[in-house]
Amino acid sequence: MKLAIVRQKYTPFGGAERFVERALAALQADGVDVSIIAREWQDDAAGGIRGVRVNPFYIGRTWRDAGFAHAVQRLIERQGFDLVQSHERIPGCDIYRAGDGVHATWLELRDKPMDRLAPWHRYTLAAEAAMFRHPGLRAVICNSCMVRDDIALRFGVAAERLQVIHSGVDLDAFHPRLRETQGRVLREKTGVDVATPVILFVGSGYERKGLPTLLRGLAGMTRRDARLWVIGRDKRESLMRSLAQTLGVDERVLFLGAQTDVRPFYGAADVFALPSLYDPFPNAALEALACGLPLLTTTTCGAAEFITAANGVVITAGDVAVLAASLDMLCANASAMRDAARASVAHLDLARMAAQLTALYSRLG
Repeated sequence: MKLAIVRQKYTPFGGAERFVERALAALQADGVDVSIIAREWQDDAAGGIRGVRVNPFYIGRTWRDAGFAHAVQRLIERQGFDLVQSHERIPGCDIYRAGDGVHATWLELRDKPMDRLAPWHRYTLAAEAAMFRHPGLRAVICNSCMVRDDIALRFGVAAERLQVIHSGVDLDAFHPRLRETQGRVLREKTGVDVATPVILFVGSGYERKGLPTLLRGLAGMTRRDARLWVIGRDKRESLMRSLAQTLGVDERVLFLGAQTDVRPFYGAADVFALPSLYDPFPNAALEALACGLPLLTTTTCGAAEFITAANGVVITAGDVAVLAASLDMLCANASAMRDAARASVAHLDLARMAAQLTALYSRLG
């Protein structure tokens, strides 16, 4: 089977790329010939995958996305792919992986009416609607039940075409033993003793993933010794640093940038916090749970479907008071919640995800 996967920019830090990477070995073992159609790769992220570069000239992001979509549509008409799976909103592909969720829902939750007048948002909304209603769309891979239900309700996509396949996690690489093997060493390097609670945030897109709310929640906590470590790259980092200083928590917040290996930080942390305004299902939440970290997230994050009172807290996005109280509770009870956190994702191994994907491809092919 010849499978083409479309991703405009292939970067080692992206959720779509990690989804592909985690399934690739099993797919190739099952005889699936995978090609990546992309505008560019970063740091040889595609590894040994056969790449097909599609890089038409553009000025501005609207032209960028529209030009890439049109070029991909022309390419797949000429090539003999059995299936084309797009991670971009391109009408006419066989499969769409809705890793970014629904753009219309994000705009509604963000609640900035002027966004809808901007050319790029207008284009994205139109492309999204055209893609979900295109007769050539045979399946949508949803990374959470939240996304599946949203697509069904908003676009009327038939239930049989909506497949929930949660991202797999390497349960050996992401394990509670990281606390002993790597976490203690990192705490010693950063001067944080074992009694000091460390709250970890991992993600780029600070606004969408709720970092401003998290900083306010940190300032509102009863205990004043908790630290917040922020991993991820975002153009608003300077604004977040200024907000931390204004709130008086800047000495307790460490901005660590993007990390190619986040495992030492999972090992060093006590709590994982992702108070997202909108998040279809972050890979980082799976990794944190697999490492035994209790998770704080929101009702508008797909990871909420894995959270119970035993392994975390689900709050309403933007509720600073509840966030602060929840962080206090999780910091006090983190060690007692580790086993439940790990158990909640113990079934989401890479082999299971790959088996679900290959079953889908076989059915469609």
